[in-house]
Amino acid sequence: MSKLKKSSFAGVAGPVLTIVMDGVGFAPDGETNAVYAANMPNLKRVLASYPTVRLKAHGTAVGLPSDDDMGNSEVGHNALGSGQVFAQGAKLVSQSIESGKMFASDTWQTLVSRVKTNGSTLHFLGLFSDGNVHSHIDHLKAMLTQAKADGVSRVRVHILLDGRDVGETSALDYVEPFEAFLADLRDASFDIKIASGGGRMQITMDRYEADWSMVERGWKTHVLGEGRAFTSAAEAIKTYREETKVIDQDLPPFVIAENGKPVGTVEDGDSFVFYNFRGDRAIEISKTFEAGADFDKFDRVRVPDVFYAGMLEYDGDLHIPSHYLVNPPEITNTMGEYLADTGVAQYAISETQKYGHVTYFWNGNRSGKFSDELETYVEIPSDVVPFEQRPWMKCAEITDALIEALRSGKYPCLRVNFPNGDMVGHTGSLAATICSLEAMDLQLGRILAVVDELKGVALITADHGNADEMAEMDKKTGAPKKNKDGSFKAKTSHTLNPVPCIVYDNFYTDAYTVKADAGTFGLSNVAATAVNLLGFDAPEMWDASIITLK
Repeated sequence: MSKLKKSSFAGVAGPVLTIVMDGVGFAPDGETNAVYAANMPNLKRVLASYPTVRLKAHGTAVGLPSDDDMGNSEVGHNALGSGQVFAQGAKLVSQSIESGKMFASDTWQTLVSRVKTNGSTLHFLGLFSDGNVHSHIDHLKAMLTQAKADGVSRVRVHILLDGRDVGETSALDYVEPFEAFLADLRDASFDIKIASGGGRMQITMDRYEADWSMVERGWKTHVLGEGRAFTSAAEAIKTYREETKVIDQDLPPFVIAENGKPVGTVEDGDSFVFYNFRGDRAIEISKTFEAGADFDKFDRVRVPDVFYAGMLEYDGDLHIPSHYLVNPPEITNTMGEYLADTGVAQYAISETQKYGHVTYFWNGNRSGKFSDELETYVEIPSDVVPFEQRPWMKCAEITDALIEALRSGKYPCLRVNFPNGDMVGHTGSLAATICSLEAMDLQLGRILAVVDELKGVALITADHGNADEMAEMDKKTGAPKKNKDGSFKAKTSHTLNPVPCIVYDNFYTDAYTVKADAGTFGLSNVAATAVNLLGFDAPEMWDASIITLK
């Protein structure tokens, strides 16, 4: 890759720091907008006093199929780190299905031929909703329909209940129509059933190795068929809701059984598809299926000989999984690579929950560093507790390490992610989310004081909205929806709202102007802005900077 070219502006004397306030978007003021309701004097001061543009962080602006699609941290950090917009998972999968490429692929053909030859079962596991962040139920339906057309005789579906990217208690809205869909597909030659399930934050979908016990519970449920048995998924959901009073993402695991036996254990000779397209929560279960005898995360009891495939390749460097149905986007010419080739030292930090976002996703879905000498990555271990119970998360520890790195003078370019607004926002607890944002704001004040001390500049932004809309909104009235008891109907998903990009600079504003906010900027405009402040021209393939040098 070519190096960056020096610009007419020499660059700031101190560091250029990009601060990602994960899940902090712009929304109308109101009591269910945690960003508005929180006591955040530092954020509100800089919003009032420094140039700010609103960035699109969802839909086509981050490579998703339509502007009805919520953004997410993965595609958001891809755009922030690459300065470009690439077609992303959902869009890639939909295009592959529509064109027929998925079903003509060697992977699909092997999945099908194996079970036809062995008289065995084709399994599908994934997030069961149309949230379009990790998966889409329409992709699953298309594969099931094709499996029948291709002569597969037995299919089992393992469902991970959402309640996070969709309504918090919407599981039956997906299960009941899906059972009708299965009934239409089912005939004497095509045996298809739901076999197991559970809430996405209870089983299977751990990420960044934060809690392998989730994957262990998933393995026991889906593969071994161990767990509380029910006659149907609907029965399991209704029973658990009554007993536990938790939302869908937290429902315990369940197994569907007939005559006292689970209907869908995974056996030798089977084929298995994990149909999520997003990678972070797909890697660990993929490792569990594909790892050899040296796997040490938990006792798998038995490891069936299956042909395993993911929807995409979830880690392109480590090649996880070995087989996949759709090629992931090839993200090239990233900011991290350009800076490493130019000789600019970089520092990236977050806690475990978002560490992969400021490294892997920022670098274009690439594991590892571009330069061991020039790059420092720091992971602060996350607490393994429900986020609403410790909403401040690790923001203080992140800040401690970041300030040390800033003052070291080693790094002209730094980036940090504070997960608070996103991870706590997903719990649906307004009070906890307000607390999480107030804790983060304290750290923002500490950091900006050091940026000033070092004569640096900070770009304060976010990757998508979440905490800005903590209740389901009535589309007609614009008012928050309420439950029968008068409480707000909690929203646990991301929003379609724009996010800020604040140019915090007390020293160099004579050298540039911030462009007028015409509503056209997106996350991909941040990379060029950062390298301009470092004193370089941005590569031609990047989206334009939000500043104009004088």
